Amino acid sequence: MKTIKNIFRAVRADMGGLVTYRVMPSQEVAIDDLEPFLFLNHHGPQTYPSRNRGLPFGPHPHKGFETVTFIVEGDIVHTDSTGYNSKIEAGGIQWMTAGKGIIHSENSSKEFLANGGNVEILQLWVNLPANLKNTEPAYTGLQKDDIPHIALDEGKVVADAVSGEWFGQKGSLQSIADVHIATIGFQKGGKINVDIPEGRTVLFYVIQGKLNVNNEEVNKLELVEFDTENGEIQVEAKENSLLLIGHAKPNHEPVVAQGPFVMNSEYEIEQAYQDYQRGKFGSWKH
Repeated sequence: MKTIKNIFRAVRADMGGLVTYRVMPSQEVAIDDLEPFLFLNHHGPQTYPSRNRGLPFGPHPHKGFETVTFIVEGDIVHTDSTGYNSKIEAGGIQWMTAGKGIIHSENSSKEFLANGGNVEILQLWVNLPANLKNTEPAYTGLQKDDIPHIALDEGKVVADAVSGEWFGQKGSLQSIADVHIATIGFQKGGKINVDIPEGRTVLFYVIQGKLNVNNEEVNKLELVEFDTENGEIQVEAKENSLLLIGHAKPNHEPVVAQGPFVMNSEYEIEQAYQDYQRGKFGSWKH
């Protein structure tokens, strides 16, 4: 079995009226501790009333990494400076490669603004290696039914294979940096074993419920840090649960993050700000 090094609890850090838990980075987890996984915010769960203002994520730039957004409940309308515009609903994901620079917004739909409803959303930032930081920006939105659902343990466990390969089945996406990500839903008593190749960083965050993980209890809002040795992760659900899991090879490069940019040096951060101010991230026409 893989060794658990630490278990960290997310910290409450609301944003513009949106209930938010900062999973990482935090006072306990440095931005490069689980590189290439850099940043994870867990928004909600909460209920918005009718005639609400929706999500507080207006147009803003990014460069040098990828964002993966998981819609557990509610919806998100993504728009960006390359022309993409898509509404993704509960169970879906949004995968955006910021690459050499993009401007995007994430807002609630007109229907949600009018009628309200439940919201639970996670956003993950995944670093890109230096040779991919200036790749062309891209976006893919997947609805729930676009993602393979893999039934395990006689149907008591269902894995949604977002990217890479899980339990012998390819995910919806094959990332440019070989990042494997899934969400896994458990009924109480459901069990799985997950083999992670040696040398890869594991992302393991409990969104909902309570799990027994390699003989240790892990509750909702908790992030598990494993060693990078080859080994198995044994998971059993103590109650109905939802898990975010991923693995990727660390880049072993300097991580310099400032605001919405993640590069390898202070000079590159300064250049990113200059490129944004000069309109090199595209124009906002929405």
